[in-house]
Amino acid sequence: MSLALFDLDNTLLAGDSDHAWNEFLVHKGAVHPTCHAETNDRFYQDYLAGRLDIHEFCRFAFSPLAEHPRSQLEQWREHFLATVIRPMIAPGAPALLAGHRAAGDELVIITATNQFVTEPIAAMLGVDHLIATLAEEDERGEFTGELEGTPCFQEGKIARLRQHLADRPDPEAVIAGATFYSDSRNDIPLLETVARPVAVDPDPTLAEHAQRHGWEQISLREAVEPAGAAQP
Repeated sequence: MSLALFDLDNTLLAGDSDHAWNEFLVHKGAVHPTCHAETNDRFYQDYLAGRLDIHEFCRFAFSPLAEHPRSQLEQWREHFLATVIRPMIAPGAPALLAGHRAAGDELVIITATNQFVTEPIAAMLGVDHLIATLAEEDERGEFTGELEGTPCFQEGKIARLRQHLADRPDPEAVIAGATFYSDSRNDIPLLETVARPVAVDPDPTLAEHAQRHGWEQISLREAVEPAGAAQP
């Protein structure tokens, strides 16, 4: 059994769930309509440019989680999943995932977006294992607004993956033999660590890097047959 790793935003999804969630909160009136939207867009542009301060972004993204009861957040999230995320699933993603399941691989979504937003998305996609950035919770299960542990971003994805595999006999060998699918320049550190890096609808920096290193490039923006999803 091999490890198949999948970035989420702009990879399995044809869009960014983190940015979309904050837009959704603006539309719900849960945050300041102008300031939050402008800051959300600024952070997203920083992410695309590879200059995001992940700790600063987490303070921004986790603030609304701390300002509203979890019960209300979960009601909003249910609506968000149905109206925003389900239509955002990349057409080729289900077949790609199905191909790896058929091959007996262990599927893991590894994403910088926080676990509150992404846990039900992983379930929607039928992926049992999720490694995501963690928003700290208090003893009641309410969010504090603080980051818990290492953010799952850039080199932090490698650290979090090692933590996830810590009980394996040889975690480094598991990582070295893995496949990883991503669209983003921010994931180059992990892509360079695995046996099979795959650039999915890549941003310009990743596309150039992938071409220079002879990495596979694919698109999930159109449906594909499951039989072609898990080529060696």
